[in-house]
Amino acid sequence: MKYMLLVYLDEQVLSETERKHCYVESAELTQQLNSTGQYLGASPLHPIATATSVRVRDGKRLVTDGPFAETREQLGGYYLIDASDLDEAIRIAERIPPARFGTIEIRPVMEIEGLPASYHCWRSLCSSRISFTRRDSIWTLRRFNQHLRRPV
Repeated sequence: MKYMLLVYLDEQVLSETERKHCYVESAELTQQLNSTGQYLGASPLHPIATATSVRVRDGKRLVTDGPFAETREQLGGYYLIDASDLDEAIRIAERIPPARFGTIEIRPVMEIEGLPASYHCWRSLCSSRISFTRRDSIWTLRRFNQHLRRPV
């Protein structure tokens, strides 16, 4: 099952050095998840000051600078993972570096008909430097084909 792990934190809590170290640790985690076939995507977000919010009311577009809501913690990034169940998603979430000073919200991803298949997973596998045995390659291709057959 796919889970979205939303990373919330106070943007002011880290110094620039701590933030860079957090990015390194996060990249290491994504490499570990990728090696087990659980990584589907992840990325930090630019600071909340760069946000733009869009609403449509009565057919009119309303665009405002800034976040949708003012909160103590801001959405700082996300991980999209493949986990067997919520317990496994929780075990992954606790390994996300910002969990030490922020909050990781875990949400199951709904799979609905009509969405295009994602090839991000395949791109990640093709660009990795992991050496696959023939058996691993067959497993990877089967998993990728199953991924294509189901909506994202």
